[in-house]
Amino acid sequence: MYVEVIVGKGVGKGASLLTYFSSLPVSPGSIVEVPLMRGRAPAVVYKKVAQPNFKCKEIGRILYSKPLPKHLVETAVWMSEYYAAPLSSVMSMILPTGVLKKRRDRGKTEQTEQNMIQKTPVCHSDLIPLNPAQEKALEALQKAPEGTKLLFGVTGSGKTNIYLHEALRAVESQKSVVLLVPEIALTSQLVKIFKETFGEIVTVIHSKQTEVERQKIFDFLLLSDTPRIVIGPRSALFAPLSNLGLIVIDEEHESTYYQENTPKYSAIRVASKMASLLKCSVILGSATPNLEDFYLASNRSSLVTLSEKAKKTAKKPKIQLIDFKNRDNFTKNRYFSDALIKSIAKNLENGRQTLIFHNRRGSSPLTICESCGEELLCPNCYLPLTLHVDTYEMRCHTCGYKTKVPTKCPSCGAPGLIHKGFGTKLLENELSRIFPKAKVKRFDADNKKGEGLEAIYSEVHDGAVDILVGTQTLAKGLDLPLLSTVGIVQADAGLLLPDFSAEERVFQLITQVMGRVGRGHLDTAEVFIQTFRPEHPILKFAIDEDYSGFSEYLLKQRKKSGFPPFMFVAKVSVSAKTEATVLKKIRAAYKTLSSNSKLIVPPPAPAFHERTARGFTWEITLRAKSRKVLFEAVNELGPDFKISLDPPSLL
Repeated sequence: MYVEVIVGKGVGKGASLLTYFSSLPVSPGSIVEVPLMRGRAPAVVYKKVAQPNFKCKEIGRILYSKPLPKHLVETAVWMSEYYAAPLSSVMSMILPTGVLKKRRDRGKTEQTEQNMIQKTPVCHSDLIPLNPAQEKALEALQKAPEGTKLLFGVTGSGKTNIYLHEALRAVESQKSVVLLVPEIALTSQLVKIFKETFGEIVTVIHSKQTEVERQKIFDFLLLSDTPRIVIGPRSALFAPLSNLGLIVIDEEHESTYYQENTPKYSAIRVASKMASLLKCSVILGSATPNLEDFYLASNRSSLVTLSEKAKKTAKKPKIQLIDFKNRDNFTKNRYFSDALIKSIAKNLENGRQTLIFHNRRGSSPLTICESCGEELLCPNCYLPLTLHVDTYEMRCHTCGYKTKVPTKCPSCGAPGLIHKGFGTKLLENELSRIFPKAKVKRFDADNKKGEGLEAIYSEVHDGAVDILVGTQTLAKGLDLPLLSTVGIVQADAGLLLPDFSAEERVFQLITQVMGRVGRGHLDTAEVFIQTFRPEHPILKFAIDEDYSGFSEYLLKQRKKSGFPPFMFVAKVSVSAKTEATVLKKIRAAYKTLSSNSKLIVPPPAPAFHERTARGFTWEITLRAKSRKVLFEAVNELGPDFKISLDPPSLL
């Protein structure tokens, strides 16, 4: 028999399906090994075909007795077409990297784990308490038509309990569940809650697992015939579950649900496609929904609002807006206002926690020479190097370049280098100096293995850390019973970035980090918002918890300027070793694209990160009222161009 297969190894955009013959019976979805060029590659059978008029190689072996679920094969083909991505790159993302390697006896493993699961009792719904507001929201979700639904619940409203009820309903119908979280740090909290309810049917997937661990999980899930609950970041969406009945995407507004490298895709859009194939539901949950999703859900009548806090003892925190420009507010320390320092001291006396949020890593983001004014820049990216005092080195947060801190200016030789600005490491050191007896812990992308929030979540939850300092990790979904104060060190950071979604991201971050307190655990809750722009409307909307006003304000701007959800966007970029080459290529693309009257095509511009190790990068941001028009235009460009369709950000 002859079949077309999707190869799980990069073979280029033009070779999406390859034809082989098989002397063994195979069916669509069969995971097989095929000869490819001089090596071998994993592949998935797509469909049977008639004998072609050219010579075909033979399929080597069948790797699994059970085929890949049909919805995953169909989703892979759709993703390739929808995002203009090579089909092989999509399939290589779905199949585990070690799929060709020999492992332990898969059948024996499956039997052992199945026996364990069958002995695990499944919880009943009366053990998941709901308040009247949650019951009303749950009823509304269940009445809404199948497809994508948005659960717009304020911070602390108890969205997790609704996820539990919906998951239980799926499991009792012998259906599996996928629960997506924006990053690993949040899995510990949700896994604990779900395992208390569902026991060992919960499986966790994340990027820090080894190749062997991920392979074993893939094997087990593919061969399993019992309902499973899979929790993890966006890659968990491709868990090989043959009976998937529900997808939940928590904190759906997070940009991590968009994959930046090829194949570029939105996990939310892919989940919606899966739901349409499976005729099941996707629940998007957030206190600050993505503006496009909010707009679409409102127009489709699939918006469910949960506006009450889960606990009756919950209260809105006392919020102080502190002007950074008024130095009278900062007489004791240049980074922390007097009011914030006083609140931290009070928390330490009472055994309560403080969270300090700043969306910048390192110690100092800018180093300049006081003699000649030269900045210390990354030799690859030509972006400012960040000082890291703990290791006493300069780092590039774009390409990872590292170097020791120079004792003199590399340009003029003068000894006077000044480090300006501040990051989380500097704030951690300052707090340790001000409060020497306090346990201060920093959580950001610079944490080493075993130091991150996911590794010591139980200690943080139980109060072993007095002051938490960190970046976006601390803004997402945490529920700490001893947390009393939140300090946002520079709330306006990010407002002036050249990006249509900059204001939305700032609103989401401030609202989310404010929502870490006032959840009903303690009788006091305070938030200190330090800013150079206290008059900015985005800050006012966040402080007032006014999502309605915020969305109206921003949708009006988006409509006027022609950005999502009113127009579709694509970013076309090209890189080359020399500036002359990149300019020649981008100008040729601009000439081709601007001849299309259905497109809005601004002149080419340097990328936000213009110089990298690849050389120079320039880009064009296209817009159109029709996604089809946009897709067809960018798909005609050559292989040198990288395409981002529906990017959440232009940076």
